[in-house]
Amino acid sequence: MNRFGSSMKPLNTLVMALLAAAVVAGCGGGGDGGGVAVVAPGQTTAGGPVCTGAACVPLGTAGSLGAASGYAILAKDGVSTVPSSVVTGNVGLSPTARIGLTGWSLITEPTDTSFTSAQVVAPGKLFAADNVGGTTSADLTTAVGSMQTAYTDAAGKALAGGGLLTACPGAGSFGGLTITAGVYTCTVTVLIPSSTIVTLNGSATDVWVFQISQGLTQSAATQVNLTGGALPKNVFWQVAGVVDIGTTAVMQGVILAQTAINLQTGATVNGRLLAQSAVTLDAATVTAPQ
Repeated sequence: MNRFGSSMKPLNTLVMALLAAAVVAGCGGGGDGGGVAVVAPGQTTAGGPVCTGAACVPLGTAGSLGAASGYAILAKDGVSTVPSSVVTGNVGLSPTARIGLTGWSLITEPTDTSFTSAQVVAPGKLFAADNVGGTTSADLTTAVGSMQTAYTDAAGKALAGGGLLTACPGAGSFGGLTITAGVYTCTVTVLIPSSTIVTLNGSATDVWVFQISQGLTQSAATQVNLTGGALPKNVFWQVAGVVDIGTTAVMQGVILAQTAINLQTGATVNGRLLAQSAVTLDAATVTAPQ
């Protein structure tokens, strides 16, 4: 028996090596192809694809394009503006009442279902929890629930096929990076430094999810650019801390913030601002993606 056991050792070693190779090959893979996500010259991390399309992080009525729901901006505590901002899409506030919609010069409607404002492009409207007309109050409650669910969903998102999450690009400093589609986990405050451009390169069905457990700060006059057909509705910034978009900066994507979102003078967001606290705009532009 000892001689037999000794003769099996080389075979056992070979089998174990083959199994280990198979496991390594499967990491980061999935039904969409797998691979390595290159986030900067000379920097690679274990990666893989996310599910395709905006439905990967379901926004529910917080992002629905229905006539009475779906929001470019949705918040719980307040939505304020320093004129003149330009918002294309609806603005919603709940459970705070209309007193929390400041700086909009609200124009009331006879049914008290919604408001209009010169700063919200028609047919977009503003809605508050104390609008008594129609189903506004109930619709807002549902939308806020959808917003919170989306935040939790984005925070728990993993790569298709059970691949590994990728590390935070640039160790949290995104300046000058070209980032491919994936789920990125950042346990530090993410910074887009001055005089830089961040490029998200991918197709119209590729998805980016940035899980940020602290804050997101975008410096003045910086840009997040989309190339290769990438769409802002497929970019999700899940941020536990404060989001600050600097003066004249350009941001792309859906911001799911657990606290506040601040847009400084002349900032532009092609996406949605969904905050579980407050949103402030200073002559800023927000355009909901189609």
